[in-house]
Amino acid sequence: MKRVYNFSAGPAVLPEEVLKEAADEMLDYQGSGMSVMEMSHRGQIFDRIIKEAERDLRDLMNIPDNYKVLFLQGGASLQFAMIPMNLMKNKVADYIVTGQWAKKAWQEAKKYGTANKIASSEDQTFSYIPDCSDLPISEDADYVYICQNNTIYGTKYRELPNTKGKTLVADVSSCFLSEPVDVSKYGVIYGGVQKNIGPAGVVIVIIREDLITEDVLPGTPTMLTYKTHADADSLYNTPNSYGIYICGKVFRWLKKMGGLEEMKKRNEKKAAILYDYLDQSRLFHGTVEKKDRSIMNVTFVTGNPDLDAKFVKEAKAAGLENLKGHRTVGGMRASIYNAMPVEGVEALVAFMKKFEEENL
Repeated sequence: MKRVYNFSAGPAVLPEEVLKEAADEMLDYQGSGMSVMEMSHRGQIFDRIIKEAERDLRDLMNIPDNYKVLFLQGGASLQFAMIPMNLMKNKVADYIVTGQWAKKAWQEAKKYGTANKIASSEDQTFSYIPDCSDLPISEDADYVYICQNNTIYGTKYRELPNTKGKTLVADVSSCFLSEPVDVSKYGVIYGGVQKNIGPAGVVIVIIREDLITEDVLPGTPTMLTYKTHADADSLYNTPNSYGIYICGKVFRWLKKMGGLEEMKKRNEKKAAILYDYLDQSRLFHGTVEKKDRSIMNVTFVTGNPDLDAKFVKEAKAAGLENLKGHRTVGGMRASIYNAMPVEGVEALVAFMKKFEEENL
């Protein structure tokens, strides 16, 4: 069976090496006589799996000792509520809205206090990142919130906002582990793993310890309190044990590949191949301002919805899967995460050139 090049935005492509390892261990994990799916999350074997996963993630990201790593459930979307429930001490937070997920997070936060939209790029269909060098940060804001890479629209912050001393909270779901980050610049950095790290069902939250307190909004459920999970080392309830196991394998794969500096080089190379073609194409064009382009999610159109649909259909027949843009914007989107080989991007560009010749 020939595997396709999968450009899905998430759940997304995983390293083939990791999938093969998991397949080999499906019925018998390292002589235990059972699958990781079947074993107790309280047992010694899984305890080792989750601890090694956390250690490897800390190594990859150089996570400081005063940050906790939590393996949670509910996806990034549950964090839209958990963050204000746990951090809105003054019941004020500032949100920079650069896409659908940041907008949803802002709307959710309004249920718990005053959520100020201090900047937005909605005026131009989220096709750029606003200037965040001197924003009207609220004096009593508990935090400033961003979505660092906007999966649907294909934009990414090149520079973090000037939060004027306020805690920065960032959703990094679709750029997680794609390049080095300075974790100390954030109070909370979190993301769903299904885009760049593992299978759907796990969200990783990296949170500074001083933000983990019992002083949460009244009525916050036990399960939605960070302290609950931090105190229990992510084992308060049954975690997504198989998902964490796969994440751990991906962390090891990333270390073997050379770490996040190496991944950044690879990802920039892949993105350049596609963007360079888009910049000279007579048929296809990118939808994002050049300075704000994501290296993970590349969005483009022909300008003709019927031609877009034809392209997606013919690309699929050629083994290039999941290139249809998000339903809210149409067009095309190629998600070229860590596990997408450069050959996949080269195959996509070769197909685009052929399609252009045949349809101009």
